[in-house]
Order: sequence, then C-alpha cells, then structure tokens
Amino acid sequence: SGQKVCYGVLKHSCYKLAYFQDLSRRVGFQEARQACEIDGGALLSLESEAEQQLIENMLQNLTKSGSGISDGDFWIGLWRSDDGLATSRACPDLYQWADGSISPFRNWYTDEPSCGSEACVVMYHQPTANPGLGGPYLYQWNDDRCNMKH
Repeated sequence: SGQKVCYGVLKHSCYKLAYFQDLSRRVGFQEARQACEIDGGALLSLESEAEQQLIENMLQNLTKSGSGISDGDFWIGLWRSDDGLATSRACPDLYQWADGSISPFRNWYTDEPSCGSEACVVMYHQPTANPGLGGPYLYQWNDDRCNMKH
C-alpha cells in the first residue's frame, strides 16, 4: 500500500510513498526493492536537487495529512554491492542506483556514508530526534544495514 502521486514533467513521472507506523510492516532493502518491482516500478533514484526537493515536499505533505507520522526512514534505491572490501576513501564511489541510473547526485548527511557493513541507503525521516552535526535528521541520506526495517 502507499500513496501514488504523478507529475508530467520529470523523468520519473510517478512516485509512490509507503510509510508504515506499524513497525511489523516495515521491510528490509531487498523486500522494498522487490515490492517496487512487483508494482511495476523501482526503488527511487534521485537525480537532482529539484527531485530531492520534490520528494521532501511530498513527505512534508504526507506528514501534514494527519496520519500522525512519526520517526521512520525511507529506503531509496542507492546501494553498494561490494561486500565491504572497499577502503573508506573509495567507498562513496561504489554506491549505485538499483534501477541502473548513473546520476551522480548525492545528498549524504554529514559524515556519511560510514560504509563498513552498511551498504543500503535511506532518506532520513526522524523529526523527533535531536539534531546532529549535520542538522535535523530529515531528508539527507544515510547508509544502513540492508536488513534493517524501514
């Protein structure tokens, strides 16, 4: 389930947001990726600052809709498949878009990606968290373990 929104202007003309307050319904990266593909789409690849802003606005509207949204990050389609063999310097360059996009656009939170065993990427959505070095944990990207439930 989720809210589908379509626009006529961008390369990705339709977006579907799925947010589950019920923690038991949240899924890992591969499950989220499969759900998108079954639905005829792909986990989101963000290709510009304008598209990032569009998604932020959509999430803000979802929050305002009275659904009582709380903390919960969103999977995006960026991931690293290298089994953690990379040096930390090379690591950021190893992330790729699940849909094959070659967009170089990134919106990492300060000090991210941390790499190591974290190879899949979320867009932060933690409105109740105290801000960190990079400000509020809202909409910037963070690498996380792929089996985490978002």
